[in-house]
Amino acid sequence: MLEKQLVLVLILLCCVPFHVQNCLGLEDGVTRSQFPKGFLFGACTSSYQIEGAPLEDGKGLSNWDVFSHIPGKTSNDENGDIADDHYHLYLEDIKLMSSLGINVYRFSISWARILPRGIYGDINPSGIKFYNKIIDNLLLRGIEPFVTIHHHDLPQELEEKYGGWLSPLIQKDFVYFAEICFKSFGDRVKYWTTINEPNLVTDFGFIRGTYPPGHCSPPFGNCSTGNSDVEPLIAMHNMLLSHAKAVELYRKHFQKRQGGIIGIVAHTFMYEPYRDEECDRQAVKRVLSFVVSWCLDPLVFGEYPAEMRSILGSQLPRFSPEEKNLIKGSLDFIGINNYGTLYAKDCSLSACPLGTDRPIRGFVETIGIKDGIPIGDETGNPRFFVVPRGLEKIVDYIKIRYHNKPMYITENGYSSPPKQDVTMNDLLQDFKRVDYHKAYLAALLRAIRKGADVRGYMIWSLMDNFEWASGYDVKYGLYYVDRDTLERIPKLSVQWFSSFLNNTTNTDEQDLSEQYVRSQDAMTTGFKVI
Repeated sequence: MLEKQLVLVLILLCCVPFHVQNCLGLEDGVTRSQFPKGFLFGACTSSYQIEGAPLEDGKGLSNWDVFSHIPGKTSNDENGDIADDHYHLYLEDIKLMSSLGINVYRFSISWARILPRGIYGDINPSGIKFYNKIIDNLLLRGIEPFVTIHHHDLPQELEEKYGGWLSPLIQKDFVYFAEICFKSFGDRVKYWTTINEPNLVTDFGFIRGTYPPGHCSPPFGNCSTGNSDVEPLIAMHNMLLSHAKAVELYRKHFQKRQGGIIGIVAHTFMYEPYRDEECDRQAVKRVLSFVVSWCLDPLVFGEYPAEMRSILGSQLPRFSPEEKNLIKGSLDFIGINNYGTLYAKDCSLSACPLGTDRPIRGFVETIGIKDGIPIGDETGNPRFFVVPRGLEKIVDYIKIRYHNKPMYITENGYSSPPKQDVTMNDLLQDFKRVDYHKAYLAALLRAIRKGADVRGYMIWSLMDNFEWASGYDVKYGLYYVDRDTLERIPKLSVQWFSSFLNNTTNTDEQDLSEQYVRSQDAMTTGFKVI
């Protein structure tokens, strides 16, 4: 009888929701002191998502300034005109970072704020001054700036003049921008990433058409222009060569003197076979190549993945011998953005929805629900599911494939599923965000203990912000931002993360909640419906 009871308990535990499992203490043992000495813990943002001030002090229009004003392109037709007004409130935000206790802050530089017209115009001194103030104030508070040169937003003029990432002309433009960044900020910035998620930009900008420049073709969408089978390959090629040329410039003229390192940030998922069949196990390998290795293989090995070449053939661009020498090894580290795990289903032998049965997708369908059951807890993004083991597995994959190149988790975060009549209290008492990060840090620690050279973990995001096509509906922030007043209000996750960073994590959720409530006693708007 006792054995049957034990088995029943184990079955019930396996079926308990993620949040409740963590209440039982399954992830409560992780502390900062268990991570390697010098490990970076921080938070991140990007320029268009938080800055606002789209035309202030000489800034030019970016592609996102234009795209977000096209009706129907974003949720509720929202845009980043104000965003979090970080352009004016940056000192307040840096104080929040300091009180939180982070030792690194990842942010991006607005290309259009530095070069309003790209290579065709003058440098904007006000833009240089703004980022100098951010960097100097971060360093005054002991926070390392981890700078992304390009995070989705580029000068609109480059789109209009030659088609942005679809033209090789952008390579010279990007290197010129990068050089200004190295010259202006490199004496204080020791961590550089060239481009954030080129593999996501190619997917959303040139396959689905949901990001600028909004190119796509059937069956992926009905855009006014685009070719979803060809254009993403061209855009990625130009992004990778832009990255490599910027790295070459940095290594030749800046790195030795400035003492920094430079890498790129890849958008990643982990995948599991939809069925326990060999065809789906092969689908997992293919989709990893088409999503992750498409971005990273050329920068480590000088070639696109063989899995992609075997399917796409001559459609996949080739690097010249000179380009191959340039691009191979053009990474000091790999940045990993990871938000979840999906199932992979083979579409070369099975019937699949339109689009997933095409070469550009590697003949793989990726889905998060099987037999009506999600692969993990659902979040505010329909493609992101809470699967902590996925972070451990993707780190293992990158460790093995790229010979344990140094890695940083440059984004990992949680947004709550949408629900009606959400209250301020619902948003601020974010137990699930706390649970999420506990579980993902535990998974990351397992990967590190198996030998993965991971050197940092950055939470997306410091505060709620403009989440691209999702507008302000989806909230990842540690701090809630009141859309009317722009007041930054700490969520319970701030209390937890600060305690974690000080090695004083209280793992009892009731105590954590009581501490949080005491710290928020002065707030009188705690239960309003928003």
